[in-house]
Amino acid sequence: MSVMPALYLSHGAPPLADDPIWPGQLAAWSAQLPRPKAVLIISAHWEAAPIALGATETVPLVYDFWGFPRHYYEVRYPAPGAPELAERIRKTLRTADTPVVDIPDRGLDHGAYVPLVEMYPDADVPVLQLSLPTLDPRLLYETGRRLAPLRDEGVLIVGSGFFTHNLAALRQSRNGPPAWSVEFDDWGRQALEAQDLDALFDFLHKAPAGRLAHPRTEHFAPLFVTLGAADARGQLDSGRSVIDGFFMGLAKRSLQYG
Repeated sequence: MSVMPALYLSHGAPPLADDPIWPGQLAAWSAQLPRPKAVLIISAHWEAAPIALGATETVPLVYDFWGFPRHYYEVRYPAPGAPELAERIRKTLRTADTPVVDIPDRGLDHGAYVPLVEMYPDADVPVLQLSLPTLDPRLLYETGRRLAPLRDEGVLIVGSGFFTHNLAALRQSRNGPPAWSVEFDDWGRQALEAQDLDALFDFLHKAPAGRLAHPRTEHFAPLFVTLGAADARGQLDSGRSVIDGFFMGLAKRSLQYG
């Protein structure tokens, strides 16, 4: 079995499905990936400490958004659960003295299922969601390193966030992507290409418009799990942007390692 890549993707919002370009980009991306045995996804929309595992049998959806048209709340994604993967993670993380809890009724939030609907529309790949236990980039990077062996077992590790994310400031922008989103996206691209982990860990201070692009950092945080899972296999130099550009003014840069 080939080593699965590690991904960071910008997950968009429920209207992603109606975009004329983005769904096709996600579908084309998944078609080029090895077939995963399971998907382990870490979404910006589930913060819980200690690390929590979501549903492992029947996997419901969490419609964690408000004010959208009714049809967005009628989306279904009946992916199978991944109980064997959950047990593997429990053993892996507890061996590293990292506590793990189970929340068996916690389903996939939109940061998980919105992109997966486009990437694996048949809902035939087992999916497990893992919580973000912290927003500290270095701790998340170490979590990714501990999870990296799962890639050797056919597990696709996916950090799901948004490369820039400030909805309040976005409402003030009228003509194309705002400067803060463009500047941060370009800085992030260059830092990733340079494999400058120190700069990325300190992005709030090192990046232009860091606090404008991420007034709260939960949407950038999953990137560090991906980077840890990549670096543990010596693959930081393999990183590439599979998707770039902007969606409603936010940078949708999405990355693959390996």
